[in-house]
Amino acid sequence: MSLLVPNPLSINGAPFTFGVVAARYNDVLVEGLLEVVLAQLGAAGVKAKRLTVLRVPGSHEVPWAVQALAAQRGCDCVIALGVLIAGDTNHHEMVGQSVSHALQQIALTTGTPIINGVIVANNLKQARARCLGAINRGAEFAAAGLEVAALKRSLGKKL
Repeated sequence: MSLLVPNPLSINGAPFTFGVVAARYNDVLVEGLLEVVLAQLGAAGVKAKRLTVLRVPGSHEVPWAVQALAAQRGCDCVIALGVLIAGDTNHHEMVGQSVSHALQQIALTTGTPIINGVIVANNLKQARARCLGAINRGAEFAAAGLEVAALKRSLGKKL
């Protein structure tokens, strides 16, 4: 991912309903992302009663739960969180690609914006930087979620 992040728009999140699905695998890292996402959504005015958080075992299970939220909860946006770190094989890449494709397919078939917040890192240092450190991906995921939720609402009124 690039470090050339757009400036977040100032969006009132009060009218929006959000879902967040977070993997439990690499829990300290995912928890760092989740805390920032929830704080940013709350700071934008998203009310706790309009926010559903689901936990799943790992990143590979994230799309199933995202699809359930998108189909059943009437979410304006669902944010998917997980962390995949390279090991001795390319399994992390395979899972990352599979999850990414699945999340995009869910977004297109349900009409619900999905933010792919599944970090794929080459090592623990990279993952920590993106989840707990200087590269604040959690804030970026929340900002993107707010922006597409607002866009979805505005397009819905025009259609």
